[in-house]
Amino acid sequence: MANHQGTGSFITGRMVTETEVIEDAVLAWEGERITSAGAADRTDQNAGLPAGPRISSLPPGALILPGLVDLHCHGGGGGDFTSGNEDQTRAAVDFLHRRGTTTTLASTCTVPLSDLVQAFTLLSRLAEEGLIAGIHSEGPFLSPQRCGAHDTSYLRLPDQEDVDRLIDAAGGHLLSMTYAPELEGSELLVYELVTHGVIPSIGHTNATAEQTAAALDLIIEELDSTGFDGFQGRPTATHLFNAMPSMHHRSPGPVPLLLERARTGELAVEIIADNVHLHPDTVRMAFRMAGPENVCLVSDSTAGAGRTSGNFRLGRTEIHIEDGAAVLSETGALAGGNGTLIDVVRCAVDAGVELVDAVRSATSVPAAVLGLSDEVGSLRPGLRADALVVSEEFEVLGVLRAGVWLAAPNTN
Repeated sequence: MANHQGTGSFITGRMVTETEVIEDAVLAWEGERITSAGAADRTDQNAGLPAGPRISSLPPGALILPGLVDLHCHGGGGGDFTSGNEDQTRAAVDFLHRRGTTTTLASTCTVPLSDLVQAFTLLSRLAEEGLIAGIHSEGPFLSPQRCGAHDTSYLRLPDQEDVDRLIDAAGGHLLSMTYAPELEGSELLVYELVTHGVIPSIGHTNATAEQTAAALDLIIEELDSTGFDGFQGRPTATHLFNAMPSMHHRSPGPVPLLLERARTGELAVEIIADNVHLHPDTVRMAFRMAGPENVCLVSDSTAGAGRTSGNFRLGRTEIHIEDGAAVLSETGALAGGNGTLIDVVRCAVDAGVELVDAVRSATSVPAAVLGLSDEVGSLRPGLRADALVVSEEFEVLGVLRAGVWLAAPNTN
């Protein structure tokens, strides 16, 4: 890393973008914005970098990636986003940033509505500060049969009063909500979400293929009919395969339909490629069938992310770390992820996903889902200066967010 008066800062190394690997690249920024990114032989001339030896702060084999964008994470470093505890919530955000997730939706889980309102109020303040991109509400409108780690006693059917209360509490920062489309009242919910610029995400559902198709058609119809200018992204499916019926040859359920419709670009599917939630073969299949441009890698991280042991909370539920996985203390069932998004990228590559495709699905694709392609998710001039430096084994060496090193790589 180097600072040069009048030219800002820059690093050189092997750069991975959403479209290619550039072996000898330069990333330059001024203040919070990228000024140039690309091949060194072009960047030096176009950006007016200082003459003389190129400055490099990266060890051999290191990679420069765009800052990661996570649509689905519940916390990390001991902090839970549903807690409503400000110190805990800020600590979780800081932990995720330092692990390379420079843009995140703070995900909440199913708890009493009053707890959600408290969490939304706090998270909306963090969004105003620019620390998070917004809020993802996983529940409370989920299937009791596919609740996963969510407490069934707090699940509910959508109704106008509850939906309005949550939207109001978020202060315009609720950007995504997971819901089960087979529930009574789901049509009302979809209308209210789309009208307020919230991305409907199909998940934690026991829906049939027919119900899933009808739900997706309704979402697309509402998007077309409302003409809401602020909704620039597209609907999603929450952690595909998990918390939904498995595919059967006589009862296919949501999975093949969601993959098929993702392939056409109608939605993006979340994948937790952490070697715990999905087998590597399943991950490769999803990328092939949906196309990397329609896959969002997510962490589904919990407060236990970054820890090898200990007891934590997911909302009001106790979880602990067991054999590298976050599980419910009472039953041992999976309760979210125990890694961050860079760990998921590494696992996806290990599963056979091309490096460029894995990076794309953790950066530019989720940024586009949020309608933030002109702000984050790529290394392009004018975008926020977010970047991640990792080793060949995806060990985090440095994190740049808005032009500031949160963790600086070693300087040669």
